[in-house]
Amino acid sequence: MDAVRVWLGWADGSAAGGDADRSFTDRAAVLDPEERARAAAFARPGLRNRYTAAHVMLRQVLGECLGLDPALVCFDRDACPCCGGPHGRPVLAGEQRSLEFSLSHAGALVAIAVAAAPVGVDVETLPGPGTVADVASALHPAERAEIAAAADPAVAFARLWTRKEAYLKGLGTGLGRGLDLDYVGSEQPGPPDWAMADLPAPDGHAVAVAVRQPEPVVAGLTWLTPEAEPATRHDQD
Repeated sequence: MDAVRVWLGWADGSAAGGDADRSFTDRAAVLDPEERARAAAFARPGLRNRYTAAHVMLRQVLGECLGLDPALVCFDRDACPCCGGPHGRPVLAGEQRSLEFSLSHAGALVAIAVAAAPVGVDVETLPGPGTVADVASALHPAERAEIAAAADPAVAFARLWTRKEAYLKGLGTGLGRGLDLDYVGSEQPGPPDWAMADLPAPDGHAVAVAVRQPEPVVAGLTWLTPEAEPATRHDQD
């Protein structure tokens, strides 16, 4: 049974490389042309910088796992399970495919998971009551019941939603698969051959990982940046 390794980091300030004064242009040097083009497409600097930092962190993690310079990590796409098109989940290319990975970010918080089997990770900020009411109705009936019975519906919703998104990322369908088709809570068996784990998260956030194996063995949660949330959040997002 394989371990799942998870990293968290803040995509603000010193997030991507430990040097708060290092420019995002310098950090972007390790990205490939497609990543740089996607970063440049963000109109707002804060979003562009966070995208850049998150993908630099991903390359740092994968480069360490593979014993490669981060700039030499190569990506590909699986076929989409829904339509067969070449826009499925991101994967490593060629011989690097010995590892599977997943990337998620919510605001400035980034989560990265690596495993030997298909894996998904999701991080979310706790939702407001309106989001819970609007979205929970689309979930599996047993998940809706758990949220309705919870002392804090927002916390219950965030836990279930991160598990759901992590599972759908691992499948490669994303939200193209119906939200009501799979139960990912804790009161009855979940999807066959998939296991999920809730992970420690900073206040106001939820993090979960899903992996295609009988039981998720999470071999530690590593912080890429200081655990405390950056004190300044003044980028104009």
